[in-house]
Amino acid sequence: MIIGEVVGTIVATRKEERLVGLKFQVVKVLNVDLKPTGQFLIAADAVGAGYGEVVLCAQGSSARLTAKTKDRPIDAVIMGIVDTIEIEGKVVFEKYA
Repeated sequence: MIIGEVVGTIVATRKEERLVGLKFQVVKVLNVDLKPTGQFLIAADAVGAGYGEVVLCAQGSSARLTAKTKDRPIDAVIMGIVDTIEIEGKVVFEKYA
């Protein structure tokens, strides 16, 4: 799984039929300490994430296992919105802090 931050949206008015109804987000990939890796993902949003939110993503065949993405031709999915990250007993991220 991948931690990232939603930094944009992709709009495609014409797309493969199985992609209709999905929202696509640009996700900046982060290290576990929330520093950017320099990589980005285009991910189908299965949870309604908003701009600036820290999210949990999956890639590859795992991306096609959510209720909204099953059997769809995608390579990445946003499958969770992160509330808290704790490492070695220390909270390093808290959404509502």
